[in-house]
Amino acid sequence: MKKTIWLVDDDEEMLRAVNLMLQMLDFETRFFLRARPAAKALLAGGKPDVLLLDINMPEVSGLDMLEFVRLRTELNNLPVIMLSTEAADVTVDKAMSLGADGYVTKPVMIDELGAEISQAMKKRSA
Repeated sequence: MKKTIWLVDDDEEMLRAVNLMLQMLDFETRFFLRARPAAKALLAGGKPDVLLLDINMPEVSGLDMLEFVRLRTELNNLPVIMLSTEAADVTVDKAMSLGADGYVTKPVMIDELGAEISQAMKKRSA
């Protein structure tokens, strides 16, 4: 059975590109243009194998969504990888301190994405 990855990014073009990469990596995908619908889907019992979050989104940022996930006991083992155009150490450090399992800078490269997903899944399953 294929693993499922949820992608949350407000940039539709980026969503399509990353979604295609995930399909090429043999993952099932579900995507959201905003964090709130993704949070509602998680609260309703949906649980992906990995969650990919853009950091810079309107209304609710990816970092806020990451905090939400890490504060919920039932989601504590969910691997979360951040996606961002920001490569500054302070941003990466903030994401990692909030519990991110990986960090991929845009533009996303398929090999890096696959490696981060694999590593995050191993980390949370240990």
